[in-house]
Amino acid sequence: MPPKISLTRYLVEQQRIDGHIPPALRLLIEVVARACKSISQAVNKGALGDVMGSAGSENVQGEIQKKLDIIANEVLIEANEWGGHLAAMASEEMEGIYVVPNRYPQGEYLLMFDPLDGSSNIDVNVSIGTIFSVLKKPEGDAGVSESDFLQAGNKQVAAGYCVYGPQTTLVLTVGDGVAMFTLDREQGSFVLTEENVKIPADTQEFAINMSNMRHWDEPVKRYIDECLEGQEGPRGKNFNMRWIASMVADVHRILCRGGVFLYPWDKREPEKAGKLRLMYEANPMSWLIEQAGGAATNGRQRILDLQPTQLHERVSVILGSKNEVERATAYHSGL
Repeated sequence: MPPKISLTRYLVEQQRIDGHIPPALRLLIEVVARACKSISQAVNKGALGDVMGSAGSENVQGEIQKKLDIIANEVLIEANEWGGHLAAMASEEMEGIYVVPNRYPQGEYLLMFDPLDGSSNIDVNVSIGTIFSVLKKPEGDAGVSESDFLQAGNKQVAAGYCVYGPQTTLVLTVGDGVAMFTLDREQGSFVLTEENVKIPADTQEFAINMSNMRHWDEPVKRYIDECLEGQEGPRGKNFNMRWIASMVADVHRILCRGGVFLYPWDKREPEKAGKLRLMYEANPMSWLIEQAGGAATNGRQRILDLQPTQLHERVSVILGSKNEVERATAYHSGL
């Protein structure tokens, strides 16, 4: 059997090859992975660890926070604040940015995360996960401010997620393809289980919340109607529908076997561009999808080219197998 390649070894080798990642970024990714291990343990304890249920509070989005949302947020902050790699962090669960305290050295990176995506699924034992994105702090800035985070997704230097399911899997890109690592619980380390992940360009699976159909825009209705018409319709093939209501789990399925995921703008909150957060969810996931040969748009343009204007900005998302994303996007352009 070939030797098991640990996350640390993989990152050290990435550091050596063409200097893909600087040492500080390697260490930062390792710390995030360690934090994900701690979150995984809390998630696995479930009802035995007094972590289930609602915390009786709301986050900045007005969503009810689960106890595990708050625990995961604290784990990520406490793990990352003292290492000297970061200048500041931003979380879907916090209104403003979290600047590394003065008692610790300040680094050159900015970390953003959704500490527990899909947390409405915690109590029913469905896969949930942590999404993260790393940016470089703009040069020449003495302090750090919210505006430093407002960079387009194409400026990311690392992105990934950890999915807590039957296995705990860490999925990562540093701009050189997508790699998957599985947590070896006996060893306590992440081990490389797949490299150069590729998404097939064509698929017969779509993921969308069908209960919102009456609120969709016409291009989305047209795209889904054609999928539902199956072999007899204009697409000439039958489609399956999947919807887990946990973005991490839906994207993980697409990275493993292809598919298309849609979380479009709808008429319920017309003033909002979409439901998902650009900085914590759409940007890291879009980069992973693109690195695996897929595509990601907001229906009109590439998500990674969008210029954020605020920390908790929302966006419409279509991502996954390239040909399906391009078709759904073309419908939005009236083609």
